[in-house]
Amino acid sequence: MEKDVSAFLGRLAREVRPRSNQWAGILMQRMRGELPELWEHEDLARAALSETADHVTAFVDALEHNRDMTQAEIPPAALELARRFAEGGVPISKLLRAYRLGHVALLELLQEEASRLTDDQQLTKAAILRLVATAFEYVDHSSEQVVTAYQEVRGRRMQRRLFLTNEASRRIGTTLDTARTARELAEVGVDHFADLVTVDLLESLLHDGEPQPPTDAPLLRRIAQRSALDDSPDSPVGTGRSHIYPAESASAEALATGRPMLLRITAPDAPAPSALPGPPDFGIHSVLLLPLHARGATLGLAQFARDRTAAPFDDDDLLLAQEIAARAAMYIDNARRYTHEHTTALTLQRSLLPQGPVEQSAVETASRYLPSGSRAGVGGDWYDVIPLSGARVALVVGDVVGRGLHAAATMGRLRTAVRAFADIDLMPDELLTHLDDVVIRLQKEEAREDAEISATCLYAIYDPATRLCSLASAGHVPPTVATPSAGSRTVDFPDLPIGPPLGLGGLPFETAQWELPEGSLLALHTDGLIQGRARDVGASLTLLSDTLTQASRSAMSPDEVCDRLLTTLLPGRRADDVALLVARTRALDPSHVATLHLPSDPAAVSGARRFTTETLTAWGLDELSFATELMVSELVTNAIRYGKPPVHLRLIFESTLTCEVFDTNSTAPHLRRARTFDEGGRGLLLVAQLAERWGTRHSREGKVIWAEQALG
Repeated sequence: MEKDVSAFLGRLAREVRPRSNQWAGILMQRMRGELPELWEHEDLARAALSETADHVTAFVDALEHNRDMTQAEIPPAALELARRFAEGGVPISKLLRAYRLGHVALLELLQEEASRLTDDQQLTKAAILRLVATAFEYVDHSSEQVVTAYQEVRGRRMQRRLFLTNEASRRIGTTLDTARTARELAEVGVDHFADLVTVDLLESLLHDGEPQPPTDAPLLRRIAQRSALDDSPDSPVGTGRSHIYPAESASAEALATGRPMLLRITAPDAPAPSALPGPPDFGIHSVLLLPLHARGATLGLAQFARDRTAAPFDDDDLLLAQEIAARAAMYIDNARRYTHEHTTALTLQRSLLPQGPVEQSAVETASRYLPSGSRAGVGGDWYDVIPLSGARVALVVGDVVGRGLHAAATMGRLRTAVRAFADIDLMPDELLTHLDDVVIRLQKEEAREDAEISATCLYAIYDPATRLCSLASAGHVPPTVATPSAGSRTVDFPDLPIGPPLGLGGLPFETAQWELPEGSLLALHTDGLIQGRARDVGASLTLLSDTLTQASRSAMSPDEVCDRLLTTLLPGRRADDVALLVARTRALDPSHVATLHLPSDPAAVSGARRFTTETLTAWGLDELSFATELMVSELVTNAIRYGKPPVHLRLIFESTLTCEVFDTNSTAPHLRRARTFDEGGRGLLLVAQLAERWGTRHSREGKVIWAEQALG
């Protein structure tokens, strides 16, 4: 019986052989009906038909010669088709199901043919049992080799996907620049994935800094586009241009719904040219539309297109592109947020700094503020020039620890506090002590916000009448001073006692004082000018000294000195903010300063009035004599009556006329309203009415009451 079955199956194989191609077509129709998604592309369908015919032939050959099916040679076309399905992202389960369907269909055809060849039911039954066993052996054997070929390709695809994901992580988001990040996305896509990539961002995102929900026809700007062909024709939308997606286009739908889309473009359903990422004649056959989402907001749309690459995009490509686009969207959003915060902080910082040259006669000044070029953001560096009484001027440079809006806002608060303390004419060390208290209070107020507040500050007062400069430092680098000496310039770093940074509390500050020749240059700056990761502080100070020497010898203006210092000392990319204040000292004309030493005797008041009248006449200010005599009379009388000797009267004629009366009593008078029958209390009220400004300043030796009048 065994011989009869083998002979019958050999006869059956010979009968079937001429119809192998016909049977392959029948099997293909069966599989098309069951698994239509496997045959969407004509080239794969043709390859599958040839592969099926090869399978039928191989099975028939093994059946005819009674070969062992586990040793049968699998058609090379079958292995190649498995690789192509793997490249196309077809799941292995669908491919194996196609094999089972083909197996069942072939068995049915062979069973029908066997029934036709003989009427012997016993032979037919035995032959069919042998056919089933043989077919299972062949299917198992061929499936094993096909799966191996499939997995090899899938493994390479997974490795490629992992490589592309790592490449995207490495190359995208290298800077906090929105346009640069978009270009990096386009470059990665073209280098490894697509033939053309475009990146469009919402115009509202670029203008307002915040993404808005897409409207029916949102305005977008083409931020980046890149093609694999260097000589490819220009896109309909140029980089940097604004545009709108056509209302019915897939791009508009993807942007509005936020769903990624895979488009396969054929001639009959080709969209309008304006809806394609490339020019009409670019030959695009498949497109991936990828909305850029980050933190719940839509930022724009990235489009990946293929034209010269024969294989269209598949579902695996869509998943990979989604992953890359999601990473890029997060980097773009980070860049957007950084740019928005950096711009806001920089705007705040600049608005809190002096907005123009300060009118005063003590020094000629110039200043610069440069934000850092790093990702750290805007810092809290500041400078200030504050006119004081008696033609003096205060020069201030400070640095708040930290970056961003908080540092800029803290800087504004400290600068306001410094101006308030300067207005009451505090000594430099006393001013820094009060400023230290302010920082400590701010620390307590913001303790719940876990925001550390600390700062350094250098406060200097220059008096052009005496040419004395008084400085105190709270943890700040000392200034650089260039003084004229015997026709040359001597640059010095003053031996200034540097106190602790602001915010520590309980530690003293000291004031240093020295005399400066007229025309001396002072350079006050923050540590960003001389410090850096790749710079040695000692070398920077030497360079600063040499530069200031050259600048002062050539009689450069403070503006030119600022430019020269920044050009010489700063690298192209700064790691820290820089605040720079350069001042050239002036001295008052000795003939415009008149001093009278007074005895502690009420009779000396008349001599003070007479001295005032004679001095103003010599200065050509006779029209101010009457008011000035009254003020001098009241101030000198108060000093003699309530103060302690010695008493000095000083008149200063500069941009204003200032009267100063000095005594050694530290008690300061205060303005009050005199009642009807009060004998006192009217003097300072009279001074306040006649003067444009008046006040008190204290020193180690006593106090000065001053009153200022505007010149006619």
